Amino acid sequence: MDRHILPVPLDKAYRLLNHGPTVLVSSRHAGVDNVMAAAWACALDFAPPKLTVVLDKSTATRALVEGSGRFAIQLPTAGQLALTHAVGNRSLHLDPDKPANSGVAFWRAEGDEMPLVAGCSAWLACRLVPEPHNQQAYDLFIGEVTAAWADERVFRDGHWHFEDADPRWRSIHHIAGGHFYAIGEPMRAGDA
Repeated sequence: MDRHILPVPLDKAYRLLNHGPTVLVSSRHAGVDNVMAAAWACALDFAPPKLTVVLDKSTATRALVEGSGRFAIQLPTAGQLALTHAVGNRSLHLDPDKPANSGVAFWRAEGDEMPLVAGCSAWLACRLVPEPHNQQAYDLFIGEVTAAWADERVFRDGHWHFEDADPRWRSIHHIAGGHFYAIGEPMRAGDA
């Protein structure tokens, strides 16, 4: 593991998603690793920390999540825009080497086989909370966060520090049709 990657206390894990970034969803089942981009993910609960993500029925990653009961959410950076776009527009069904062909390198937490995308700013390992109706009707998956990490160069002491980091570390936000924005400058309600 990179020396800049530090554990995030689970009571602060929701802060990794609170600002609405595009995420990467990875999973592993039966020896197969995959990752996809998702724009619809959000924090759901504090204790235990939970999140939601929409995974279309046609995606290979969804099948891996359903098979393994586990997945990871990671926050790609502005420096990973091309990688994020590639994994969002390639299918493992059509390209068995999709992760490698998209420029993805995986790392794994000690004692765990979950594929985590290298170079991201944060990672949340999740256990699937089975909700068959929501999964089938709405493609909505709930995950209980079991571990979280963030790169201290952009997230430390339970807070994002985008303003102090290289702009390549900013989170990205997909708005449609391959268009993204990077998170902007910080503002405080009392400063207006």
